Amino acid sequence: MAYLEIKNLSKSFHGNQVLDHIDIEVEKGAFLSLLGPSGCGKTTTMRIVAGFERQDEGTISIDGKVIDRLPAYKRNVGMVFQSYALFPHMTVAQNVAYGLEQRKMSRSDIRKEVAKALEMVRLTGYENRKPKQLSGGQQQRVALARALVIKPSLLLLDESLSALDKNLRTAMQIELRMIQKEVGITTVFVTHDQEEAMTLSDRIAVMKEGKIVQIGSPQEIYEKPVNTFVAGFIGHSNFLKGTVLEKSGDKAVFQLDSGGKLVVPVEPSDSRVQNGKPLILSIRPERIRLTQDDFANTGVKGTIKFITYVGSLSTYLVEVMGHELKVQQQNDADARAFRQGDEVCLHWSAENQTILTE
Repeated sequence: MAYLEIKNLSKSFHGNQVLDHIDIEVEKGAFLSLLGPSGCGKTTTMRIVAGFERQDEGTISIDGKVIDRLPAYKRNVGMVFQSYALFPHMTVAQNVAYGLEQRKMSRSDIRKEVAKALEMVRLTGYENRKPKQLSGGQQQRVALARALVIKPSLLLLDESLSALDKNLRTAMQIELRMIQKEVGITTVFVTHDQEEAMTLSDRIAVMKEGKIVQIGSPQEIYEKPVNTFVAGFIGHSNFLKGTVLEKSGDKAVFQLDSGGKLVVPVEPSDSRVQNGKPLILSIRPERIRLTQDDFANTGVKGTIKFITYVGSLSTYLVEVMGHELKVQQQNDADARAFRQGDEVCLHWSAENQTILTE
């Protein structure tokens, strides 16, 4: 049995269905991210789990105990909000102690628990500071300490890193994951940032229009997306839509819907690739190799229209029969430099493309 179980969860606001019978399971100690665009239902899911909203249908269980009818303060759930929601008039120690005081813990025990919580988030020595005297990253850690000090059964994080600048956000992702693993607490994290979800999560639930589209490990989601939405939302992908005209061994002639024919690699045993069948090929930019040879026999031919240099990587925009395909290559010492206007061949293997039907 999973530690957190969400079954058949549905919710509507003013006749608009925000959650449509979703099911989620999270193992004890795991880190799950709810990922999706704005309005997909991820924050509503978290608010229902926390007890701030009531579902129309479905049940929520933590460690085998149904919590649907419990008010928020009895669910023993810790939550870190996007704004951190620290009390500005209180010191760091007082903010962290607040939940323990509500539980009527003794003063001596509160001091001990607050000290341990601040040590855990590397803020020992900051006890007497006010929130306005702290950096964004330090405020985030105070909010995390306040959530963890009550020893919750479940930790909920609502886009809690989004207010930080890029460099600090990256550093806090690593720190947050280290603290979560150290404490071993089951965690659900809401984010619309794909890279953040990939960095932090054991598993990712991709949401769209109130439904779970796919749940899996970051690698599964990235390498084996179930449809074009997931493939396009998690990282970047090139899509070629068309129909198989002829399959022969490890090659297939592919008629693009936009016009033109390509010879593309395929797995000989792949039953999805059949003559006359419409398919969508998804190829990640970093899985494509550029050359200026083999024009006669192999490779998809194209012309470089634009180049972006970003230090370790160069991104090439290549026009192929009316399509603009993105290609990323490492700027290694021995890497070949291409120029705008170059005629090139694009190569990829069957293992490096995903065949989709929608």
